[in-house]
Amino acid sequence: MSLPPSSRGRWAAGLLLALLHLPGPAAAQRSVSDEPSARYWVSFTDKTGVAFDPATYFSPAARARRQRQGLPAYEASDLPVRPDYLARLQVGCDTITLVSRWFNAVACRATPAQAAALRQLPGVARVASWPENPTQPALAARPAAAPKAANSGFDISANDYLLARQQTAVLGRPALVRAGLTGKGVRIAVFDVGFRGVREHPAFGALWRERRVVATHDFLKNRPDVYRTGSHGTEVLGCLAGRLPGPDSLHAGPLLGLAPEATYLLARTESLTRERIGEEEAWLKAAEWADREGADIISSSLAYTEQRYFPEWMDGRHSLIGRAANLAARKGMLVVSAAGNDGDDDWGRIGTPADADSVLAVGGLDPATGLHVAFSSTGPSADRRLKPDVSAFGIVLTTTPGGYERLEGTSFAAPLVAGFAACAWQQQRATKAMDLFRQLRESADLYPYYDYAHGYGRPQASYFTEGKKAASRQLAPTFDFVAHDSVVTVVLRPAATVPSAQPLPLLTDPEEASPAWLAALGPDASSNPPVRPGAAPTQPTGVAPVGQERPADTGTQPLPAPEAYPPRLYWHLANRRGVLHRYEVRAVAQRAVLQVPRRMLKGGTVLRVSFRGYTGEYAE
Repeated sequence: MSLPPSSRGRWAAGLLLALLHLPGPAAAQRSVSDEPSARYWVSFTDKTGVAFDPATYFSPAARARRQRQGLPAYEASDLPVRPDYLARLQVGCDTITLVSRWFNAVACRATPAQAAALRQLPGVARVASWPENPTQPALAARPAAAPKAANSGFDISANDYLLARQQTAVLGRPALVRAGLTGKGVRIAVFDVGFRGVREHPAFGALWRERRVVATHDFLKNRPDVYRTGSHGTEVLGCLAGRLPGPDSLHAGPLLGLAPEATYLLARTESLTRERIGEEEAWLKAAEWADREGADIISSSLAYTEQRYFPEWMDGRHSLIGRAANLAARKGMLVVSAAGNDGDDDWGRIGTPADADSVLAVGGLDPATGLHVAFSSTGPSADRRLKPDVSAFGIVLTTTPGGYERLEGTSFAAPLVAGFAACAWQQQRATKAMDLFRQLRESADLYPYYDYAHGYGRPQASYFTEGKKAASRQLAPTFDFVAHDSVVTVVLRPAATVPSAQPLPLLTDPEEASPAWLAALGPDASSNPPVRPGAAPTQPTGVAPVGQERPADTGTQPLPAPEAYPPRLYWHLANRRGVLHRYEVRAVAQRAVLQVPRRMLKGGTVLRVSFRGYTGEYAE
């Protein structure tokens, strides 16, 4: 049987990887010595003479992405590692665990004596030891709680139903739906611990009917099946493509995420138990695979922190995963990462890969207040860059293998923003990845104001649907700076203190205003908002968290509409480089809302204030 060239190339690559994971001859010689093996990273000097055909290696979707973004058909980093270098290394070590084209390097296990011998091999530039401290899983999550009773997960309380609508509405879902932006044609790669239950869950029925899960791979077990292990990926995917139940089989329910019509690649890169450096290697393998398969966006809900790295290393350059994420951005992929769930513990700051400069780091917001939620990790990066970049709800309603649950963690803020990015990219397919990165930051509701808890705030669909120029127009000032002898006072203008008109809680979403929906909601639907499609409201019940940082309280008070959050004043003090000395969010109780001592404004320090969409600066 003969294979077409593309199939032969992919079959040969798979065979090579399988062979490289076999123990080398050196492993057999280990019986002579009891020296323990350790993990090493071996970098090579060149790729001279290797054969490469981009048309065979890259999928059609990958080639199309490169063409759209004006990238070359291939770069030196796309070329394979030299086979002769690999062959010599295979003989001289115990096991090869990773071969990276991007880094022209190999990860392997070897004894110290073998590592010393590897340094003398032709073509070896460097041999460095890898840390192997076992840590807790890097997911922005906690272990699963006890399972719920059968089918109870499909009973949705009134507040959970409202939360499901709010988590996308605050990003502008109605405007995106009206514009027909659903992520269609955009490829999203989801890196996580596993996707148990995804194939059976009704929330993802359209994904399977329309065959929009186009590739899967478990990079820890080296197999295509990603559905046997954890369910954290199931929960994350719900915040991208999930839906609540509809009133009947012909009508879809409300969206849980913003990219229900995107195409998906599912990769397992994380272990359910304890972390090893192997998970970072798996992330790198998955990133190279996603590049080859034509992914536009990588959604990654994990954060490596203190038990592997020091705080001063959170600069995007020390960790393997941070450097891999930056390379993925260079290849034309937008990398969206959870900031981390360490905001209320001793670590406090963002983890990696959120620390990388080309990664869109997403912080978490409390739906009840619209403000930073305590567990969400804060910035800046170790080299004092702004992180997180933007924010979304860190408490959400999403899918679990047993139904739907309220869960919390920046693991779920990240896919909400990744789905938003897919809609923006659907509208402007020729936009380059880093240009989209900048636009997502500029679209946020606080921009150009920022702080280390919220970043630039929540991305807003109006920036894309109403035109960038209209959405970013100069607003009328809402406050004035008044300088006194020793203080600067921020005084709100009278017009800015008048409460805005609030919308009534009526159904306005197209999918929830159809005759089928109204009939399913009963005869009083015109005067009472729905609670659950096709069923009467249930009282809030305790929802057990799954894969979360902490339990999520279902609450008893209705959530405010996005427009109903009370106006708050944001302010910070920044040096000439934009590094913040202090930042705060302040409730507004009077017009003279803030006083800053003038002695704090010495040496070029800038006072920056944001209120009701207007940002002003004061400097001396």
